Amino acid sequence: MTGETKVSKKHIILIAAAGVLSFAAAFGFSFLTSKKAAVVGPAEAEAAGTAERAESESYRQAGGEALSDDKGLTEKHLKRLVYDAKERIREYEYKLKELGLREQRMQRAQEVLKEDIDKLNNLRVDLASMVTTLKEERDKLIASRIMVEEAEKTNLVSIAATYDKMDAASASQIFSNMSKMGAAGAGGIDEVVKILYYMAERTKAKVLAEMVGSEPQLAAVLSQRLKTVSRTE
Repeated sequence: MTGETKVSKKHIILIAAAGVLSFAAAFGFSFLTSKKAAVVGPAEAEAAGTAERAESESYRQAGGEALSDDKGLTEKHLKRLVYDAKERIREYEYKLKELGLREQRMQRAQEVLKEDIDKLNNLRVDLASMVTTLKEERDKLIASRIMVEEAEKTNLVSIAATYDKMDAASASQIFSNMSKMGAAGAGGIDEVVKILYYMAERTKAKVLAEMVGSEPQLAAVLSQRLKTVSRTE
């Protein structure tokens, strides 16, 4: 009993000593590790900070270059926009000038057209006046025309043959008296003209020549009226 008790005590003491040694070893290792970390940590932190600053500087430089590139692109784009704006302004001014010239040409064409219209209107007025004058002259000619009806043609031919046989002085005297007959002498003159119209040309010439000596105005009227004789067929 006493031997087993001693063995058990030794065994317990060995176990306790092993535990103390294990604890001491663990504590020492932990202490050494923490000390090394304390000594090396600032250097590594500084190195890490330097690397971080370098990386930041690299990023900053890269960003600056990107900003510089963006600025260059923006200036080029702005110059392009300014150039395009100037080109559009020049194009607008050119078109505006062309429009002004076209408007001037149209205005001049309108003025010329208006002048032509005024001339045509004046010509139309003149033409209308001429037509009116011609109508009046025609009416006068018609009114002054001596119409010989077919029914009286036979009698006029017979009477003219009688006067052809007279001497020119006697026929001239009779015609002078006949011309003073009728309404304002017109009717008498027309009758004399009808007879003279159917007389022989030679006898007619002698009678008018005789009349020139005594009544030249009447001879002129009869000669003019002979031109207005018209026969109805």
